[in-house]
Amino acid sequence: MLKLALFFLIVSLVAGLFGFSGISAVSAGMAKILFFIAILAFVVVVLIVLFSAKSLFNG
Repeated sequence: MLKLALFFLIVSLVAGLFGFSGISAVSAGMAKILFFIAILAFVVVVLIVLFSAKSLFNG
């Protein structure tokens, strides 16, 4: 997912360089959305691992 966010970021930068501001804005928005989804997924996985590890040591 982070690779896709990086791809949209690069597309946004190249489009902005050539003056395509509409495409640049949409690509930057998609990159932001995908980045925050990836961060959220990472936090959820870390919390699941922490809670499952805690239950393994207690039980």
